[in-house]
Amino acid sequence: MDKKSILLVEDDQDFSRLVAMALRANNYKVVLAQDAVTAVTKAQKEEPDLILLDIGIPGGDGFLVMNRLQLTPSLSKVPVVVISARDPAVNKDRALMTGARAYFQKPADNDELLTKISEILET
Repeated sequence: MDKKSILLVEDDQDFSRLVAMALRANNYKVVLAQDAVTAVTKAQKEEPDLILLDIGIPGGDGFLVMNRLQLTPSLSKVPVVVISARDPAVNKDRALMTGARAYFQKPADNDELLTKISEILET
């Protein structure tokens, strides 16, 4: 069975490294992007099984990325899980309405995050 691939879009290198380690330890292939433009480009090239997306990234934001993904037929069905340090009162509902399958507030519990990713990828 092929490893499921996850595009991790995160500009905080320390946080990115920790999440990538947890994902790899759970047998996921991890592709990294640190800004909105690279995120869309890598999503088109890699066609990941899931995208783990920060809202506050350079070159736009996570909402811009989700909108671009929805406009690309081959990527419009890729599930997105948002993980953000921004105010959830402002961003959680917007993220879910924009198409995110789940929303996590930083710092997210790795076990909860991995459980949700697993659930989404099994459906």
